[in-house]
Amino acid sequence: MTRTQVAIPQVSTDAAVPAVEIRPARMDDEQRVRSFVEELSLRSRTLRFFAGLTRPNRRLVSALIATDDRRDVLLAVDGDDRVIGHAMSFKRDGATEIAVVVADEWQGVGLGSRLVRVLLRRAAARGAVSVGMDVMGENRKVLSIIKRWWPDAEMRVESGTVEVLAPIGALLGNPDQITSFGMRFGNVRDPFGGEGR
Repeated sequence: MTRTQVAIPQVSTDAAVPAVEIRPARMDDEQRVRSFVEELSLRSRTLRFFAGLTRPNRRLVSALIATDDRRDVLLAVDGDDRVIGHAMSFKRDGATEIAVVVADEWQGVGLGSRLVRVLLRRAAARGAVSVGMDVMGENRKVLSIIKRWWPDAEMRVESGTVEVLAPIGALLGNPDQITSFGMRFGNVRDPFGGEGR
């Protein structure tokens, strides 16, 4: 279910970069999330949704912001409250499935890593002990990140998709492992666990 894509960043690393906030999605985020999905490149939409959808319909956008006792949705927003990252999880038994996508211009600077970390901390607090995700086989960058973070992850290839299952604790037990990918842009305000860099 996850299609996190990473590309060469065009984001400045100087102090003028606006702060990024990671926060739960709200019902009033519908238009912001719709705009975010529409602005993703065809490749990013395909890697995330397994389809190159052009305009997300209302049902999809509603699903992308809906939360309940099993679904968690986080947004990364810039100083103008523009969505630049989306992460969601769905808890089933002791496992949580995750899906993450980052705006093309923010890929490769660690924002996706930060979203995953916050999402998994929240899932672990709700009782999840393992994480699952589906990644397109062509998404080599994300697959290499997964292998680095979870060297013992179970991976099964089916119809061009890599199904991944890994213990959450293996990643959260070593915070340096996830932050080593880097947060190389302005301050990140994370209301769930501190500042990120």
